[in-house]
Amino acid sequence: MRLHSPLARVLGSGAAGEGTGHFVAQRISSVALLLLGIWFLYRLFSLESFAFLDVQRFVADPMNAVLLMLLTVSMAHHSWLGIQVIIEDYVHEPLVKILSLIASRFLHAFVAVAALYSIVSIGLNRL
Repeated sequence: MRLHSPLARVLGSGAAGEGTGHFVAQRISSVALLLLGIWFLYRLFSLESFAFLDVQRFVADPMNAVLLMLLTVSMAHHSWLGIQVIIEDYVHEPLVKILSLIASRFLHAFVAVAALYSIVSIGLNRL
């Protein structure tokens, strides 16, 4: 004999309640990537050439540098969210899942910081 209602039996055994925030973050970052990606491609193809000095001048412009940093952060965040979903859905061994999630977070943070450092260092060495 069960004394709990059907609702009481299933409460706490469903989703963790984090799916909506994750979903919204993916959608917001994808819109940011779309807008920043269009800007980046437009500006990239409007360069005189892809010579080192022309690209350096492009990155050294303060507005371009800020938008490139926003593109980098959005790209890293969006990629991390996507990889997290893939790992959570397809890696079933708990230890491997945890280690994969930690490695993914550190790798995405490392790549983002390296890209931001590169943009800032080019921006500070203006021509």
